[in-house]
Amino acid sequence: MARIRHPKPNASPGCRVERVLDLIDGKWKGVILYQLMTGTLRFNEIRRKMNNVTQRMLTNQLRELEADGLIVRKVYAQVPPKVEYSLSERGRSLEPVINSLKAWGEAHLPALESDQDVAA
Repeated sequence: MARIRHPKPNASPGCRVERVLDLIDGKWKGVILYQLMTGTLRFNEIRRKMNNVTQRMLTNQLRELEADGLIVRKVYAQVPPKVEYSLSERGRSLEPVINSLKAWGEAHLPALESDQDVAA
């Protein structure tokens, strides 16, 4: 069962931006949400799309996303067990935000990466 997450104690009361960023913080949550925008996926399908994530990290991130109501985990009663992940309505409402982050990255990351190459 997914653990219940609580807001960070040092978070500014009423700061919605900070709370939203807390929901999607971490290296993998945004990528998981992005992958699930294409549709329902099983655990290993997600893992194959995200080469560098460990099984433990992916499991933890999926549990946190489920606890926060951003994804839905559906377990089928069969042997071997079958588990599917999909975006919830709340998670689907993040699609414009994720698409905006992707567009910003496509527009600005090449310049940032070339600046780092020059500095090195």
